[in-house]
Amino acid sequence: MSASTPSSAATVYGLVLSGGASRRMQHDKALIDYHGEPQLLWTYRLLSSVLDRVFISVRSDQRDEPVRRDLPQIIDAFDNAGPAAGILSAQALYPDVAWLVVACDLPRLDAATLQHLLQARDPSRDATAFISTHDGLPEPLCALWEPASHAKLLERVQVGHSCPRKALIQGNTQLLQPYTAHALDNINTPEELATLRAAL
Repeated sequence: MSASTPSSAATVYGLVLSGGASRRMQHDKALIDYHGEPQLLWTYRLLSSVLDRVFISVRSDQRDEPVRRDLPQIIDAFDNAGPAAGILSAQALYPDVAWLVVACDLPRLDAATLQHLLQARDPSRDATAFISTHDGLPEPLCALWEPASHAKLLERVQVGHSCPRKALIQGNTQLLQPYTAHALDNINTPEELATLRAAL
């Protein structure tokens, strides 16, 4: 099912970021089971429920990992660039496409939040993003990145600044209030994992 967009707007593809090292969690966050299957697969299916074409972002050494190998992949083409590597690699491969980018560690994300982001999209901006409930700054890892965002993000990475949030702050970003409580809460540590599992 595709969200409707103005005829002049770029087509939207989905990207699940799964190339992180998960150092704080101490094991691969993409493979944690919150919903009866690996979180990466669950997130891929969720994004596929609102978009016709979805990829996962992986490092080259992850491409043959059993969960990742059966999903459509975009291999990171940038080293030491964090999540910006996945976004830039997708943009380089499909430069005329807008990307709905989602981290793989958002176990409370829901389709309603994604639909709201798509429907509130302003394709004349560089990006459309939610405001984080934790710090009031743009949330880059559940955001819609337009083709126009590529140059600024690439420029920042080339000079050693890989934080995609700063690109949203400095760019022409459409900011949205949070839509669903806790939908964008990410899980980074064993302690956060234990707390969430107790809540679920």
